[in-house]
Amino acid sequence: MPRGTCEARDSGSDPPPRERLRSGSNQTRRGAGPPRRTAPYANQRPRRRCGSAELTNHEPELIRGHTQADLDTLLAKAGMPDDNESLDEEENEDEASQEDVPRLPHWRTPRNANITNYPEWQASLPKSDDIKSPYEYFKMIFSEDILEVVVEQSNLYAIQCNINKPLNLTTKELEQFIGTAVYMSLFGLPGTRMFWNKATRVSQVADTMALNRWEFIKKSLHFNNNEVRQGENVDPLHKIRPLVTHLTSKLQTIPMGEKLAVDEQMVPFKGRNRLKQYLPAKPKKWGYKILVLAGSDGVPHNFEIYTGRVVQPPELPDVGASGNVVLRLAQPIPKHQKHKLFFDNWFTSVPLILTLAQQGIHCAGTVRGNRLPGVSMMCDAELKRTGRGSFDQKTAMVGDTTLHAVKWYDNRSVSLLSDYIGAHPVTDVDRWDGKQKKVIRVPCPAVVREYNKNMGGVDLLDSLIALYRTKIRSKKWYHRLMFHFIDMTTVTAWLLYKRDCSSTGMSKEEQIRLYTFKSLYLEKAYAKWQESGA
Repeated sequence: MPRGTCEARDSGSDPPPRERLRSGSNQTRRGAGPPRRTAPYANQRPRRRCGSAELTNHEPELIRGHTQADLDTLLAKAGMPDDNESLDEEENEDEASQEDVPRLPHWRTPRNANITNYPEWQASLPKSDDIKSPYEYFKMIFSEDILEVVVEQSNLYAIQCNINKPLNLTTKELEQFIGTAVYMSLFGLPGTRMFWNKATRVSQVADTMALNRWEFIKKSLHFNNNEVRQGENVDPLHKIRPLVTHLTSKLQTIPMGEKLAVDEQMVPFKGRNRLKQYLPAKPKKWGYKILVLAGSDGVPHNFEIYTGRVVQPPELPDVGASGNVVLRLAQPIPKHQKHKLFFDNWFTSVPLILTLAQQGIHCAGTVRGNRLPGVSMMCDAELKRTGRGSFDQKTAMVGDTTLHAVKWYDNRSVSLLSDYIGAHPVTDVDRWDGKQKKVIRVPCPAVVREYNKNMGGVDLLDSLIALYRTKIRSKKWYHRLMFHFIDMTTVTAWLLYKRDCSSTGMSKEEQIRLYTFKSLYLEKAYAKWQESGA
């Protein structure tokens, strides 16, 4: 552990001079204006001592999105000890008349480089004996029952629009439409009519369905009855709610691996709709935001379209807006099988880690400094002076759960929080040194290596979808989401195919690539259409 002059303090010690200046003093830095509010738990009122225990009054909002009562309840469920048990009755009466004090995790600096016992996964993925066709893998997710719903609602919508022009859509014809849409994603043509144009004609599409019929189906495609509403509280996703419900139920039945991740996914869209979000840090900045639970191999298991504020189900605890998303997405994860769940600093908090630990789900994720209550880590300047690869570690015991907070400095500092893995064992990783113009070896804590290895499941799914994204233009906002779900279903089917190939011992060279996999779906659907005599 690198040492320096920036002393790592426990939560029970006095704050450093600058922290004391910001929190308790009326002095300000020259030209800095009034003292600004610092991170939660750092802005502390004067301390008062009760025997050997040191207690602190804190702001009511302990962590962003969490109230004081929420954290007290979670710590009490986890068995956090009460520091005032040794006080006599008179002191207890005096304490009762004052403001309640939250019981914070007591963070300590580990003296020895203890290596935590890695929790072994208590399950395994089922092995497949045979390899299915691309069409069969696709129908495992996009099954016959949702096709019948789409056919029924599309025919109804066509009649509602013009009673003299019925659609008369069938499930086989709908499969042909979906197959042509999947096949169109393999080409870079800017307009759909070019697939029927004489100069740019694609026979696999043009021979499957006439242009006028294809455009009429696309115009009439519908998933829910517009006349059925929920009164004033209209579901923002009413148009595609049956499709979303069907896909989530199917994805939740897919066997889960040991390593899972929760992350954001953007569906590119620049049309007019109130659900459209702007995320400047994303490659596609405008579009619909979807929160996805996926395995480290990219297979999605649950998702939730962001529609604004969501009321937390009564059976789930409330750990703040971002943490509640993780709890909702993690519902299909089997309990007490020691799955590992990863997420970034928008989700990570101490109450979320403790709640998932009670369900037997281990977690690790990057964390913001204002969501680590009572932790005083080494400052960035000292870590930088110590050298690239330096780190600081704190641990806290909350009931049966051990929290590990690690701050690592590479090009810049990053903090991580976990309940099953800490900084040790430390290994070396390759990094490019701009000054020396060569690759150097940098010490890397175990929790950083674990996080980097298993956090990219949703990003992998995103990259595979973006390779051959369906870019069919439409005036209806929900069509963009529908084509995205078709792309996601196709990629998921291909990932399940690769999983089965690996379980049977097939080499990667023999496995079908994604491009070929998508093209084979249309060929199989076209063969079924010919067999039906349509």
